[in-house]
Formats: sequence, structure tokens, C-alpha cells
Amino acid sequence: MDIIRNGTRPSTKGPAEYFSGAVRIDPLFPVTPPGRAAGNAVTFEPGARTHWHTHPLGQTLIVVSGAGRAQREGGAVEEIRPGDVVWFSPGERHWHGASPATAMTHIAIQESLDGRAVDWAEPVSEAQYLVADAPLP
Repeated sequence: MDIIRNGTRPSTKGPAEYFSGAVRIDPLFPVTPPGRAAGNAVTFEPGARTHWHTHPLGQTLIVVSGAGRAQREGGAVEEIRPGDVVWFSPGERHWHGASPATAMTHIAIQESLDGRAVDWAEPVSEAQYLVADAPLP
């Protein structure tokens, strides 16, 4: 058994080459072979979001606080709230982040394939991001 104590792994800023806006990444657990999964708590300040990206083995998001948005390529921008679980299929191009007025934190879990967990692409434009002003269903 291993216990990773809270506060023993430093937070990092989400790099500008992969995120728009202020993002903090708090590592939860690394890949531990033979397993392939890793997890991070990611906090997006209002308006912050990922760039478009894919995961070779998919990604699960568990929203823990705030209000956010997520979109898969070709789909509608969806509002996401605490308790929501979002699954992106392997290779599914997508983005996720906070709403314009409210921060959002989610736990992101993804597996690595041949040492790679994500493939990053271009930023999400303001027009793509702001199209999501519809109320929750």
C-alpha cells in the first residue's frame, strides 16, 4: 500500500501552450506500472479552458465544484456541474473548462498508451467558447 499525502506534491500552472486562462493542476496519482492511469485535480478560473485535444485511451472527468463547459468536436457545448461525470472516447477531439463567470474544478483521469496520455491541438476560440450561453437542461 502507498499513501500519497495531501500537500506532498506541488501544484503547477497549466502551461499556456495547452490552456487558455489561469489553470492550476494538482497531481493526485501518477502512472504506476503495470497500471496506465493517472489523475489530477484541475482548477480553471472563470473563462479558462483547455485547448482542443484527444486522449489515446479516453478520459474521464469528475466535476467536483463550480460550473464548467465541455464540448466534443461536432457536438454542442455542454454545461457541466458538480457530480457530473464526463467520458471522452479514445481519440475523441474535445475541450473543457470553466464557465465565463464561475471557476470549476474537476478530477481528470486518463491512461497512457506507449507513455503518451494526451495529444494537444489548437486553442478554443472565443467564438467557440462563448456559443454556450444556453441554460442547463
